[in-house]
Amino acid sequence: MSKTADIGEHYDKRSPIGDELRNGQLHMWYWYDREDDASLPEAVHRMTRKVTDTLGLRAGEHVLDAGCGPGETAVYLATRFGVRVTGITVSRFEIDRAVQRASSGGVAGTVTFAYDDFMSLSCPDATFDAVLALESLQNAPDLDQVLAELYRVLRPGGRISFSDFSLADQGDPARVATFMDTLKLPRLPTLPQWLEHARAAGFEIEEYTECGPRVFGQKAKYLETALRMRDEVTAKFGEDAVDEFSRLHHGFFVPRRNQIGYVIVSARKPHR
Repeated sequence: MSKTADIGEHYDKRSPIGDELRNGQLHMWYWYDREDDASLPEAVHRMTRKVTDTLGLRAGEHVLDAGCGPGETAVYLATRFGVRVTGITVSRFEIDRAVQRASSGGVAGTVTFAYDDFMSLSCPDATFDAVLALESLQNAPDLDQVLAELYRVLRPGGRISFSDFSLADQGDPARVATFMDTLKLPRLPTLPQWLEHARAAGFEIEEYTECGPRVFGQKAKYLETALRMRDEVTAKFGEDAVDEFSRLHHGFFVPRRNQIGYVIVSARKPHR
């Protein structure tokens, strides 16, 4: 099986229940602290807003949602900012669910989805005004290649914003290795390394942040809120499916709270 197909299968197995738990957004949550009473879907959408706001989108622009998941983020972008969105993924489940979501959200005319590999995109140079990559670059077999490809499809002056896990504390490497294996991560860069990769592709960094304590650092809060939804999810998918979903994600929770960071980076393709 190719690496692309392997990643697609990885998400096909995890996305249906993840879609249910997080309302169509498979990326991480953002809770301020243990007393924050936001629901899981609300905390995940908070991350959506936090990352997409750094793009400075304008009505009529064309956005690539690189690793679009089940489509909720693309629908939000079209509805909130009046942009056109092309969402790509290598998960067949996510494509089908995203198309349904765009139709029910009334944006099927401005939001499209396709099965496409961001390592070698089928679109011409300078196609997009902006690129969004929410926790998708981390799965790329070659990070430099995918960043070069996203650079290629951006117009001069176009923007990219991405968010991904980072290595925050290099102690206890066995725990980090388990986390990486669970998420099929070929690498786990530090924040400076993420910035270095983006600059090497030609991007000019404009903004970045590390917010691990409010993301992975709140993993216990995720478990609490997910457990409260267990009966509802089990009624829809069955006990065996929920048990398997839990088994597949066990390694995600193995690292200590301070070991896994979370970066948000916004950059621009120079006008020259």
